[in-house]
Amino acid sequence: MRLLLVEDDPNLGKATAEGLRESYAVDWVQNAEDAIETLATHDYQLMILDINLPGMSGLQLLEQLRAKHDALPILFLTARDTPHQRATGLNMGADDYLIKPFDLDELLARCAALIRRSQGLTAPIIQHKDLCYNLSTMSLIRDDMPIILSAKERHIFDLLIRNINRAISKEQIMENIYDWSSEHIESNTIEVHIAALRKKLGRDIIKTQRGIGYMITS
Repeated sequence: MRLLLVEDDPNLGKATAEGLRESYAVDWVQNAEDAIETLATHDYQLMILDINLPGMSGLQLLEQLRAKHDALPILFLTARDTPHQRATGLNMGADDYLIKPFDLDELLARCAALIRRSQGLTAPIIQHKDLCYNLSTMSLIRDDMPIILSAKERHIFDLLIRNINRAISKEQIMENIYDWSSEHIESNTIEVHIAALRKKLGRDIIKTQRGIGYMITS
């Protein structure tokens, strides 16, 4: 899952992006104008939007996106003393809000819930054969025993399990699990991660659709 963080405070923005990257790929911009350019070239599952931005405000950006019928889930960040802004944001189409200063665990939980609901997944647990996957914590269990995945393996599995019976291309996987902070990516990186997942989960869990991509079938 790839998120866009729009926050002008350099310290808060950096800390928030780093905290979120354990669970998501995160791109961070510091104003609404850069957010508009970024949204035109990348697909995101959620935007975390500060209201008080330099230039165009977060509320103005929200209004512009909803006027275009853009359904991207938006969680906005607001100062503690601005209840009117919070109400205005929700009435304009924001999906949730969080008051600064906020706890990272609460932010992660709210992000997970918003993404899950936007994908039509009402329950946080997906049971697939003998695997039990928690969408909120990204934890995977088989027969009451945890399966330990690396961060990138976990992100790939998360993407595939949310799209059961739908093939996901290598390009789509890369777009979802890598952000601007990623180091140089080798051409066979996805294949290496898929091979590692098959070793841990069994070869029959992830199918290869030749010329199309990878998928988990029901």
